[in-house]
Amino acid sequence: MNIRKITEKDREELFEMMRVFYDSPALIHKSSDAVLKRDIEACLSDMPFAEGYIFEVDGKTAGYAMISKSFTTEYGGICVWIEDLYFKPEYRGKGLATRFFEFMEKQYPEAVRFKLEVEKENENAVAAYKKNGYEISDYFLMTKEIDKDLG
Repeated sequence: MNIRKITEKDREELFEMMRVFYDSPALIHKSSDAVLKRDIEACLSDMPFAEGYIFEVDGKTAGYAMISKSFTTEYGGICVWIEDLYFKPEYRGKGLATRFFEFMEKQYPEAVRFKLEVEKENENAVAAYKKNGYEISDYFLMTKEIDKDLG
């Protein structure tokens, strides 16, 4: 699997994958097209907090990931949030997630924490994440949305 940063030529196919991902039961919140397009723009710009990656297998797009970066005072360093991790159905269960997690740890050796969210009912994803060293957090997540164009 080849992992590379997204480019302008990925825009259309990336948006299509994001729409499938955000319309799936893997997410609680269903983001609007406008939000997804802003996400792509952020990854294509010089935005320092967001990056997007495309996964390729045999020259074909297999999926994508988007990450965001922050500083965690709890662990005293960089936290990498894996915001989106999506593989097209025909590429699932082939160990590609493991390769992505290995890539992330090499890409961000300064990171002290990697985080992601997963629906409890998404048993395949939970199993894949646990296999790669991720654990269920005891924290109770609370959010407050300000942007009125989220839905």
